[in-house]
Amino acid sequence: MDFLSAWIVSPSALPFLWLIWGTQAQQAFRTEPRNLTVRMGATAVLRCEVLRASGTVQWVKDGLLLGPQRSLPGFPRYSMIGNPKRGQYHLQIEKAQLEDDAFYECQAGQSESSGAIISSTAWVNMLIPPSKPYFEVDMTTPWLAGKKYTVTCVAPDAKPMAEITLFKDGVELTGAESFTMSGSKDKLLNTRAEVTVTALSSDNGRQLACHANNPALFRPVETTMTMSVYFPPQPPVITGLEREEVKAGRVLMMVCVSHGGNPLATLHWTKNGEVLSTTWEEDVVAQKSSSVLYLRITPADNQAVLCCESFSLMSLSPLSVSRKITVLFEPAEVKLVGSLTAIEGQELSLSCYATSSNPPVQIRWWLGYKELNTTVVIMEEGDNGGMTTMSNMTHRVSREEDGLELTCEAFNKGTHFSKTQVTKLSVYYPPQKIWIDAPPQDVPLRSGTTVRLICFSTGGNPTGTLTWFKNGKVVPIALRQTPFDRGVARELVLVLTASDNMATYRCDARNEAKKTISAHTKLMVHFPAISIKITAKQEELRRGQMLTLECQSGSSNPKASISWSLGALRFQGVEQPPRRAHFGGVSVSSSLSLNLTSQHHNQRVICQAYSPALAEGANTFYKLNVLYPPEFSPEQPTEVQVVEDDMAAIPLLVSANPEEVSCIWLHRREKMVKDDNSLEIKNVTRRDAGVYTVKCSNDEGVNQIAIMLDVQYAPSVKAEKDPVFVNLGETADLICVADANPVTSGMFSWKFLGEEEVEMGEETQEDESGLLTIHDVTRAHAGLYQCSADNGIAPPATVAVQLVVQFKPELQKGAQWRKVASRGDGTTIAEVVCQAEGIPPISFSWEKNGARMDFANPRYEEQTVREGSFHTSTVRVVNVSAALDYAVFSCTARNSLGEDKLDIQLVSTSHPDPPSSFRQVSVSHNSVTLEWMPGFSGGLRQRFRIRYRWDQSASFLYVDVFPPRATTFTVTGLQPVTTYNFSVNALNAMGESGYADNNAVLTITTKERPELEEVPADDDSVSQRASGLPAYLIAVFTVVFGVMLVFNSLGCFFGVRWKKRRGQTGGRGGSVLDGKKNEEEASSQSTVSNSNKYESGEKINAAAQRTLLIDSGSETDSNVYESCAAESSHYYYYPTGDYMPPLSPHPEEVPRPDAPHLPVDSLSHLYEDVRDGGLYQDILASSLPSPPSLFDHRFPHQRNGWRSPTLLQQGTERMREFVDVRQSKRDSDLPFELRGELV
Repeated sequence: MDFLSAWIVSPSALPFLWLIWGTQAQQAFRTEPRNLTVRMGATAVLRCEVLRASGTVQWVKDGLLLGPQRSLPGFPRYSMIGNPKRGQYHLQIEKAQLEDDAFYECQAGQSESSGAIISSTAWVNMLIPPSKPYFEVDMTTPWLAGKKYTVTCVAPDAKPMAEITLFKDGVELTGAESFTMSGSKDKLLNTRAEVTVTALSSDNGRQLACHANNPALFRPVETTMTMSVYFPPQPPVITGLEREEVKAGRVLMMVCVSHGGNPLATLHWTKNGEVLSTTWEEDVVAQKSSSVLYLRITPADNQAVLCCESFSLMSLSPLSVSRKITVLFEPAEVKLVGSLTAIEGQELSLSCYATSSNPPVQIRWWLGYKELNTTVVIMEEGDNGGMTTMSNMTHRVSREEDGLELTCEAFNKGTHFSKTQVTKLSVYYPPQKIWIDAPPQDVPLRSGTTVRLICFSTGGNPTGTLTWFKNGKVVPIALRQTPFDRGVARELVLVLTASDNMATYRCDARNEAKKTISAHTKLMVHFPAISIKITAKQEELRRGQMLTLECQSGSSNPKASISWSLGALRFQGVEQPPRRAHFGGVSVSSSLSLNLTSQHHNQRVICQAYSPALAEGANTFYKLNVLYPPEFSPEQPTEVQVVEDDMAAIPLLVSANPEEVSCIWLHRREKMVKDDNSLEIKNVTRRDAGVYTVKCSNDEGVNQIAIMLDVQYAPSVKAEKDPVFVNLGETADLICVADANPVTSGMFSWKFLGEEEVEMGEETQEDESGLLTIHDVTRAHAGLYQCSADNGIAPPATVAVQLVVQFKPELQKGAQWRKVASRGDGTTIAEVVCQAEGIPPISFSWEKNGARMDFANPRYEEQTVREGSFHTSTVRVVNVSAALDYAVFSCTARNSLGEDKLDIQLVSTSHPDPPSSFRQVSVSHNSVTLEWMPGFSGGLRQRFRIRYRWDQSASFLYVDVFPPRATTFTVTGLQPVTTYNFSVNALNAMGESGYADNNAVLTITTKERPELEEVPADDDSVSQRASGLPAYLIAVFTVVFGVMLVFNSLGCFFGVRWKKRRGQTGGRGGSVLDGKKNEEEASSQSTVSNSNKYESGEKINAAAQRTLLIDSGSETDSNVYESCAAESSHYYYYPTGDYMPPLSPHPEEVPRPDAPHLPVDSLSHLYEDVRDGGLYQDILASSLPSPPSLFDHRFPHQRNGWRSPTLLQQGTERMREFVDVRQSKRDSDLPFELRGELV
């Protein structure tokens, strides 16, 4: 700021200055800018001071105006500084850069009072330091010692140019040449210095330095580089081998060291020129390489040369050091040569041989404890530079020396080693006898059989050595020889093969006496073909060609037979005459001709050579490669069925050879575009139905197929035949036919509609027909069967088919059927009833005392009634005469399947026969249920009485069975855990029978009383519960009960009226007869219940109730009865819900005492002959119930107006009882001898 101080004036001079400025306004420079030199990054100030500045003052850079503003917008580093009032317009440049190196002028613009002025030009000279210098030397490749290299250093982008100095390990290199060139920017210069350097081994690892300096730097810029110089190492040295003589077996550790070198040397160990080790270690700090060799000394190393070689890039040839070693070693083996066995008196010549050793050994002989003199000692050069030693000894042996030890001793002086070989002497003589244990030679053996051949040998010293031979060749698979007391044996186990057939097996016995004795045998072996081969005459096969194959089998014994197979097909080819072959067998060949089809492609033709004698054979195959045009698979659907609106997918199953096939689809002669071979139609409609043709072709030809697209629908079904008739024990076929699309496999199912379970037959299907086959048909199979057809499209359809089982007549042959009783005084009518069951319809024939009955006689009437499968023939004998009619009536029932016969005796009325098969049904703590079979009633109404007592009682109790003719009864009021004895007999108006089963007694013990599970509620609780019922429920129950009472009263009223009308229209004696019939019908029904308690719906005669209760001694509260009306009081009614009438047992159905007596289901065979339905319309309706509806399969409680066929029997019995009742009063008035009793 010194230049400003000159311009400071005193205040007294100001008026003077203003006077000057006011009179003369020309502006002038007081200070003009001068040249500046500025380092890069420093601040430069160019001074400009104007006197009387009236114009605009601004700076110019290289002719460019910078602007009048002092901040100089657009030039962030430029600004004008100073006091403008004093005319100071200095240009300040901050952070000077290369771009600031330019010429600058300060200008004052023209004003009204002054013209423009321009200062002198000032130059700003920028000093730019060089960038970091760098070497232009490739040090990735090391230098080689002794060679000259040019080192170049470049100092780039400096202003002014930089000066370069080169140093090696701190010492300046002289003789460097420098020159400049333009830099990366204008005004910048690059300096390049070069110097020549000779590489020395000592330069390895030292640094080259390049210093660059110019005025812009306070100190030089430096860059360095480490020199890598290759130079050779020093020759290697070996340590660790002090002496040249080394014992074998010792492990030597030798170290080879190589000092210096860059890179360090690589070391290799060799022995006699062969590499032993290529492993070494480098010590960079110590500048050496070392390799340790561990060598186990063997005799082979004797006189070996060990060499250590060092290799380096800087050595023209390897550097090496070697040592030769001498190995002291013992003989590896000392062995005796010569035979140690001999026959007594022979000269024994032996040699003791010691293998190579260093130094050679000395050999001595010992026999026992006696030293033998050697005759000759021979030494020769041996292996590994040693010497072999052989001592030959001759000695005549004696028997006493047998078993003595012979010792050969070899001693090595160098290693102080002694080695001996010891053996024993033997005196030998040959074996005495040999034989073979083997199968007989004439017995054939099967190949694959395990055969054991044993060879025995006795005598000899030592015992003989046995050797097996097959056809002169040694058999190596023989087992080890085993000794026994007097010799040895050796077994040969053979798994027989074809080569064993007629082969000679020989066993030799031999020992050191050099004499051999032998035995031999032969085997006969049957074996299958040992090989089989198929050859073809054609190479390329096509469909339609005739292919001839020839199969040649190898040897077999006996001769094999050749057969051919192709898949499941079997062929017999043309067989050629057999030829002799190996192993004593024969070879056969056969040829087969095939007419080739596409189905033969990829199939295997199998040829088998089979031996019947062995039941085995060998086979091989020939794979067929048949060329054929496209063919469609048998599984290719020709008809595709689909439900409408579903998607139809038509697959294409085509095969061809070659397999490259192209296919097109046609529908209604229009070609369809398809990406693949299959066809899919979405949302198929009926218009899409029709024939689709697909044509496929390959190199062999063209083929096409038509596929029908159909629409599916649910099935409808009908029976092919209904009803179906079948004989008992035969096979029934029930067939239903469905109309369905599609007809699927398994779409039919069968179901038996009866209540009982029966064994269903075999269900099969044939196309649209479903077949149910029942084998060995029984009568239980009869009934309705339901056939259901379901092809997967709803709804399924069903149809019922009736099965009718036909069987030969079966007559009722119980005791009640074999006798008929009636008075023979000429005033009564007797009915002889014969009832048979069978299908088809039955015809009856009658005989009396063996003579055929003549029904033209008015005294005899025959009437046949049929209901379903039951047929009843009744012969009415009018005015029965004891002399004429007490006879045997024979009834024969026939149909097309057979006949049955029953003899019925007409006798006088008498007391009943005893019951039979008396047994226990069930027992509880206070009751016993009993069952029996009734005997003949004697022609009168019979009833039953049970007698019982407990074992401590002296008297019996009696109870009458109710209903009177029931055959099952429950005795109540018994004591728990008490033993009772029971008996039963029958009674009628003429007396009573003996007790059942020959007065047998049935002993039964009651059970314990069960514990009470619930405590009965008192009256208060009952009333409390009743009062808790809602009022609307009480009202509903009251109305329902009232309606039931009204219907019950109406039913009783109309029932009585209907009975009266029947009685009035029944004909002569009809009312009395019907009344008796009804009474007897009620009494003759047997309940199937096991109790004597009946439902409240039962109605019986009130008088009968009292009588029964009094007679039986039963408690009045043990039976519940209800009276319907006075008019119907003599009828018994049983609740239909529990009513099931029993059938009389067949004669063969003899009940066992231990088997429960179950009622027979009368519906098991309820039939009606459809074709002959009108044959029985002439039967009076008054005497027979109306037939049931055709094939009604409901159970009795499900039918209206159902009547059992047993009612036919009961009607006949009621007729008998009616006649008996009419005569009962008169019989009581007659003396016994006048009652017509047949004696």
